[in-house]
Amino acid sequence: MKNYAIKGSITVVLLVALSVACKDSFLEVAPTGSVGKEQLSTKKGLEGALISVYSNLNGRANRMASATNWVWGSIRGGDANKGTDPGDFSDINPIQRFENLSTQGVIRDKYTGTYEGVARANAVLQLLTTATAEVTDADKKRISAEARFLRAHYYFELKKTFGNTPYVDETLDYGTGIEKVKNDVDLWPKIEADLKYAYDNLPETQAAVGRANKWAAASYLAKVYLYQKKYADAKTLFDLVIANGKTSNGKKYGLVPKYADIYRASNDNNEESIFAIQNAANTGSVNNAFPEFDLNYPYNTGPNGPGNCCGFFQPSFELGNSFRTSAAGLPLLDGSYNVGANQVKTDMGVGASETFTPDAGNLDPRIDHSIGRRGIPYLDWQDHPGAAWIRNQPNGGPYSPKKYTYYKSDVGSLQDNSTWTPGYTALNFTIIRFADVLLMAAECEVEVGSLEKARDYVNQVRKRAANPAGFVTKAGAPAAKYVISTYDAPWTDKAVARDAVRFERKLELSGEGFRFFDLVRWGIAEKEINAYLAYDSKFLPGTLGGAKFTPNKHELLPLPQDQIDLLGKDVLKQNPGY
Repeated sequence: MKNYAIKGSITVVLLVALSVACKDSFLEVAPTGSVGKEQLSTKKGLEGALISVYSNLNGRANRMASATNWVWGSIRGGDANKGTDPGDFSDINPIQRFENLSTQGVIRDKYTGTYEGVARANAVLQLLTTATAEVTDADKKRISAEARFLRAHYYFELKKTFGNTPYVDETLDYGTGIEKVKNDVDLWPKIEADLKYAYDNLPETQAAVGRANKWAAASYLAKVYLYQKKYADAKTLFDLVIANGKTSNGKKYGLVPKYADIYRASNDNNEESIFAIQNAANTGSVNNAFPEFDLNYPYNTGPNGPGNCCGFFQPSFELGNSFRTSAAGLPLLDGSYNVGANQVKTDMGVGASETFTPDAGNLDPRIDHSIGRRGIPYLDWQDHPGAAWIRNQPNGGPYSPKKYTYYKSDVGSLQDNSTWTPGYTALNFTIIRFADVLLMAAECEVEVGSLEKARDYVNQVRKRAANPAGFVTKAGAPAAKYVISTYDAPWTDKAVARDAVRFERKLELSGEGFRFFDLVRWGIAEKEINAYLAYDSKFLPGTLGGAKFTPNKHELLPLPQDQIDLLGKDVLKQNPGY
């Protein structure tokens, strides 16, 4: 009986094995090294997936998708030109000349790279629906709020750059209609909804300083209102942010005392930083550092300067002149800074071995924190030597970028030497900072009629710029004739107040990716950009000669042609003029 029992058991096992072997599931083998949905639905898995959404803020090796917007916001806005040599990264050349085409790779990179951020945020929200029991309700609320904050950021980038694009949320995926979503739905209400949810559900402080908090969401939502000219709604939120806002690490929002300290890696996550791309050096991967500006350093500096490559992102002549101040220390709001003796003296066409004396006129001190110019100390390296650090003056002009550059004292600690260029740093890039909030709030105050409150906000920004302890110095004295003051006379004319606020944004936020988008939302892009192109083309005829901004076209980039080809013209409608 025992033998029969054993034989019977073997027969059953064989039959079961045979039946299992005949099913398709036998062929389904998880890829080696892959992470399954079950793992990602745990607390650690969800946090890791969420971090991947944050990590895409810098484009993840796709510099054109980065929130720095140095091409899309600053170059197109006239803060700078591409610089360097015309043959290097030539796909940017048509962008700065407003001759861009829907087939350009850099435009596709901005579009697809930003949608990568959307996809990552949606993945987190999908995973939350299958979260394991260890994930508490509080965890779910916070993680979903962070994911929706980040999704709103990515859609804001798409909206201001391309206009309306297909809105895809976590309910859609491949095979469930994602390929049929048209770009005929207004993105603003979707962006607002995500930011409202984030504002209502995010904590005031976070365990990790780089995470978005309640006040970052409030600041971003107010900015979205401002872009839509919902001034009263924006003002309400800005009032709350200014009075009560704090950083994710619990610091009350404020202006750092010295303007230059905004751009020091050793001062990251300060009281002015509302939301920033977090960067770190010497972690074993330069993808964790600040990769988007690795080209944006003075050229051929050797050991005497930062980066040593590649001479991109050279500030414009027009921007340099904008820092000219009157005898009273105020900006020349009438545009006379581009005329006669008001133009800032440069070493354009002057050889490095030739004698040159820097401009001796009145200047806003922020010029020498924003622009590298000959004869002025370049951070803690040395005096900028002029043409010796410029790759091609006739193509890019005499200036070097200076913001978001590492100091000599940062080398080896807050700067990474493990790759082809030393230009990878631990310096955070601020997407929203408190000075930006003050100036956006000032805009709202002008539009609702509170001109004196607007003047107060602008003066707070100017007082910080006027702090002598923050001036660039040389041999113990100011490196140039810095003359700056506050607006002391009451503002009574709305148009004049509006111009003053807008010009302050130009000075305070130059090179930070805002200018083009500001000009578009103000409705003055054609006037201001064409004036810049006309002026700078006198010095750079081969680079900018004949370039022109066309209204009702160049406010937006074209949708990438390969996306239209993929989905069809019945799904994606191209932007006007392309």
